[in-house]
Amino acid sequence: MRMVDLIEKKRDGGVLTDDEIRFIIRGFTDGSIPDYQMSAFAMTVFYKGMTDHETAVLTDAMMHSGDTVDLSRFGDKSVDKHSTGGVGDKTTLIVAPIVSSLGGKMAKMSGRGLGHTGGTVDKLESIPGYKTTLTVDEFLHQVEQVGVAVIGQSGNLTPADKKLYALRDVTATIDSLPLITSSIMSKKLAAGAHSIVLDVKIGSGAFMKTLEDGQKLAESMVTIGKACGRRVTAVMTNMDIPLGYRIGNALEVKEAISVLRGAAIFMADLARQIQLPCEMDYMAVSSYGNGVKSSGVVRILKDLSSQIEGRNVVIAEDVLDSGLTLTYLLKTLKARNPKSIEVATLLRKKTRAQAKIDCAYVGFECPDEFIVGYGLDYAERYRNLPYIGVLKPELYN
Repeated sequence: MRMVDLIEKKRDGGVLTDDEIRFIIRGFTDGSIPDYQMSAFAMTVFYKGMTDHETAVLTDAMMHSGDTVDLSRFGDKSVDKHSTGGVGDKTTLIVAPIVSSLGGKMAKMSGRGLGHTGGTVDKLESIPGYKTTLTVDEFLHQVEQVGVAVIGQSGNLTPADKKLYALRDVTATIDSLPLITSSIMSKKLAAGAHSIVLDVKIGSGAFMKTLEDGQKLAESMVTIGKACGRRVTAVMTNMDIPLGYRIGNALEVKEAISVLRGAAIFMADLARQIQLPCEMDYMAVSSYGNGVKSSGVVRILKDLSSQIEGRNVVIAEDVLDSGLTLTYLLKTLKARNPKSIEVATLLRKKTRAQAKIDCAYVGFECPDEFIVGYGLDYAERYRNLPYIGVLKPELYN
């Protein structure tokens, strides 16, 4: 079996056998098939495509090109997510700690930047001292201890994809459905998660430009995941505009941290006490900026991912102050036609200028002071305090 013959076969529109596909991946991984031949093969796939069966075999061969991770110790709590990438896409940095705070075990292997899109690993490496390469034992230990680990393609996990991923980036073969599918799913399956959520970006800033292309990619990945015994779902999200306000590795890390604010901690504790089936989503809205008084301008920093039409919605608010932000939020969400919408606030301040808002659930009344701790911040400080306290005026006057 010769690589040149297989390149020619695919160039002419032929369908490769299972053995031929495994021969290609095995040879590319061990170095017996050089980069220039693999580049030629990737280009033939780009133009001629692959059948569903070829794509499934390619994914399996790449997954088994190295080690795989066994997450069975975590049962159905082991979860993973993947975004196909876009401009300013920092969802992993936000979703991973939230999932962990709710008791999930998120063992995630992420990629680097590809084409014009940023990579989660590149963003994390902008944090001084952050280690993106772990052994399998270190990876599992961290998931067990803190509930989340986000790493690069470490050690001997999917080495074939690691090499092909880098090659596609410099050979104009990124936008190929079979190559995208096999790259994503080989990593997800090798990482061992029981449940996987796939975020397929569509639009001008994504690899998939149209809804039709996005659906094809989503269906391809879901089919392969389910065939391997995993729970897999896909959502399609808009990438016609950048995600968030900051673009660039270090800047996106800072923005992600700012989204993980206030009510996330309260909501995580509240969710543990709810006995009914429920879905959680997050919406970051702010009218404070870096000050201690509301600026009067409300900004949506992150919108909901889920549809709420015809559903019962409870807004979990950390503190009801002027009510400006919550009034805007209620108006915005009511326009989406939920079946019902209620507010649960941990703290309600006693202020004269407070908007009239009917809160169905109030945790505590509190004085009209600037409070911090338990997720509440002043200019992104003090969120991690294990209590709620009043900020001394001399710290902000």
